Formats: sequence, C-alpha cells, structure tokens
Amino acid sequence: MELKNRKMTHDEFFAMRQEVLNQWPTGRDVENLDEAFAYQKAIPAEKRFDHKLREADRARRTLVQPRAGVPVIEKHIELLQHLETEGEADLLPTTIDSYTRLNRYKEAAVGLEESIRQYKAMLNGFPAVNHGVAGCRQVTEAVKSPVQVRHGTPDARLLAEITLAGGFTSYEGGGVSYNIPYAKAISIETTLRDWQYVDRLTGLYEENGISINREPFGPLTGTLVPPCISHAVAIIEALVAAEQGVKNITVGYGQLGNLQQDVAAIQTLRTLTEEYLTRYGYGDVEVTTVFHQWMGGFPADEAKAFGVISWGSAAAAIGHATKVIVKTPHEAVGVPTMQANAAGLRCTKQVISMLCDQSLPESDTLRQEREIITAETRQILDKCFELGEGDIAVGCVRAFQAGVIDVPFAPSRFNAGKILPARDNNGAVRLMETAALPFSDSVKAFHKEKIAERARAEGRSVSFQMVVDDIYAISKGRLVGRPR
Repeated sequence: MELKNRKMTHDEFFAMRQEVLNQWPTGRDVENLDEAFAYQKAIPAEKRFDHKLREADRARRTLVQPRAGVPVIEKHIELLQHLETEGEADLLPTTIDSYTRLNRYKEAAVGLEESIRQYKAMLNGFPAVNHGVAGCRQVTEAVKSPVQVRHGTPDARLLAEITLAGGFTSYEGGGVSYNIPYAKAISIETTLRDWQYVDRLTGLYEENGISINREPFGPLTGTLVPPCISHAVAIIEALVAAEQGVKNITVGYGQLGNLQQDVAAIQTLRTLTEEYLTRYGYGDVEVTTVFHQWMGGFPADEAKAFGVISWGSAAAAIGHATKVIVKTPHEAVGVPTMQANAAGLRCTKQVISMLCDQSLPESDTLRQEREIITAETRQILDKCFELGEGDIAVGCVRAFQAGVIDVPFAPSRFNAGKILPARDNNGAVRLMETAALPFSDSVKAFHKEKIAERARAEGRSVSFQMVVDDIYAISKGRLVGRPR
C-alpha cells in the first residue's frame, strides 16, 4: 500500500489485520473485535485516560505518572498497586519488554518462563503479547487508575490489538518517535504505514463510542533535542493519527533544563498542535500535554537525583502540563525498586501541589522563547507540507531524506544526524550547526549569536567539546557544561 496521509479503507484495514493477528497465537484472542469494543465500553470513566486527562486539563492540574513494568502478571500487579497507593500515582503505565518491542515473541516467551521459574525478572518489561488479552485484563482490572501501554515499538500493531482489547485506555508512540530514536534500519515509510494501522484501530474504537488516548513519544532521543524538532514530530504524528479517526491526543516534550525555555515549549506545543489540527480539518480532536522529566544522565547520589526530579516537577507544574512522566532516584544505577519509583512520584506530587497555583510571570525572555520555538516549528512543518505536496506523511519521509527534520544523536540511518545542539550561556538548548533545517536567516543568526555569547563568557572557542560537556553536565551537578 502506497504511503499517503489518508484514512485506511475498511477492506485495507481488515486485509492487513488478518496478517497482524497471525503473528502470534494470542492474536486469536482478538479476532472478535466487537467483544473488545463491549469490554472497553464497560470500563468506568474514572479508569479511562481520556476522562482523567480532560478533568485535569479543565482544572489546570498536573497529573503524575511513572514508568514501570515487570514480566510476571502477579508481580506486575503488585508493582502497579504499590505505585498507585504508596506512590500516589494518578495514572499508571505498563512498560513493555524489549523482545516484544522487536516483535520477537518467542524470545519473550522464554524470558517469561525463566522469570516464573527463577522467581526473578528476566525481561525488562511486561510481555503483553505473550500474556494475551486475558492476562492484560487481569492487570487493568486489578487497579483503580487508568493504565497506559508504554513501549518503543516500530511495529506495534499486534501489541495494540491485544492491549486495547485487554482494557488499556491509552497507547503511546508513533511512526517517527518509535522508529528514529529506537531503530537503525527500518524506514520511516514502513513505520508510518504500520502506525496508521494502530491509529485506524484506535479510530474504530472511537467510532464505537470508546475514546482511546494516543500519545506520541515527545523526548525522541532525550539528548539536547531542540523544542522545534520534537514539536514538529509530535504534530506530524498527531495529524497522521487524526486522519485515521483518533480524537484524543497527548503531545509530549522532554525537559531541557532552562525553566523559561521549558515553559515556553510546553505552552507552544499545545497551541501549535491545535493550530495545525484545526488548519487541516481536525478541529474536533482534544489535545493535552505531557512533560517528561530529564531524560539524560542522572547523578548517582540519591539526594542529588531528587534535586533533578524536583526541578522537572517544577517546570511541569509552572508550565501547566496536563501530566508529567516521573523519574526515580535510581536512574543512574539501574532498574529502580518499587519503593524508589514511589519515592520519585511522591517527590513530584509534593512539588506540583506547592506550585499548582503559580505561573511564570510574562517577560521579554519568555515571550522571545515562545516566538523562536513557534517560528522554527512552523518553518519545519510548512516545509514538510511543501515537500509532500500537501501530504504530511509523504512530506515527513521526504523531510528526513532532505535533513529538514533531523533528530540529534539518533541511531537511525534514515536520519541525517547533522544538526549539533549545545546550550547557550543561560542553559537553553540552541543549535551550533543548523545543517539543512529550513530556518530563515534571522533564526540562524539567533542561534549563532547565542552560542557565540556563551563561548565569549567561557573564554573558549565554539567547538564540539561544548556539546560533550553539556551531555554530561547534569550528572555532574550542573546544567551548562562549563570548562573547569
């Protein structure tokens, strides 16, 4: 099927569906889609993502959500219940294991068997496809809060079928955000097409009176990603999802560390997403936002790690994100205990509660940040539409080919990898090298001067060493990687 940003026909979807369900025996669990619709309809409003997000959005309240997932059902339920009660989480995750993310269900089955036999997690997440619909329903029925699927899967079609039928009410990812940062050799055209299937499935639930929340993965590589890049990807994925019938979308952004840039970014992300959805005929889509706490290196010291978590919590609260994805004080040392995960949640909740009535005062700096992010994002997106001759899916593929969209430090060979981000003298992320990004001369000059200003302040020349210093700075106790 040729890639176009058009709604899949009934025949196209169901022809592909048979192939998808045949990938693994548990695919037979969802052959009767009407049964899955009926099950989802019976889930009460308080356990639905769209309902909780809508309520929080209206109240300008930021919800807290962790990452978490272990392979054995009983242990995964114990983990989620602990995060719900001891961690006071508003929303719950189910993080999927790496084998399932790569569609390697046989290896996931072996890992699950070993986890049960050894009483020890031998997978780094929950193998939902192997557990099937019944296993997923055990999980979603065991907690009081809505549960989301979080993963990192380029081909997430079977996983979506099983988990949505299993009672999960939100599904993360997209054809760019779960390809470019995660895979090396899968084309964007392939993943966009596979994710059109996921979004069409979500649209079918919507058409049957069931709203499933969809969330593009905002942080991308999580390493000094300029807001305009993550914004452009999120908006493209939102447009592609909306065309397939998705009506509830949460767009995301990964914390960079400069408070004014982070607040400006979360503000502009929502307004720009709504602007482009409305412009292209999807004005009935509900948009909310998610702020991801710092995705880079963490200090090993737990007290210092809590400092990083608190700073991310403050930015999410002051920016009035609809929800925040919470880190743990064990980020630097490995998989966190459930107690550490709960501690990160409680820390975040305390900061958000203290700041929920506060906003960042309007200033020239905040206004300038909003203006530069808005201008950059529009220039990228408008060029994508131009390259695609009005089709954003085609334009997205061609934009990556041309370097018009370029994600820093991504493993994908379909990504140019030529832009070079670094912090300015105030810690905001700028571009030392804009490469083929379709920026105006004034935008390019802005970045050049901001980097030069830092170089002058530090008494050194502009160089790649600045980038290296910035990548490791937070783990060493600073935001800007200053020379010692």
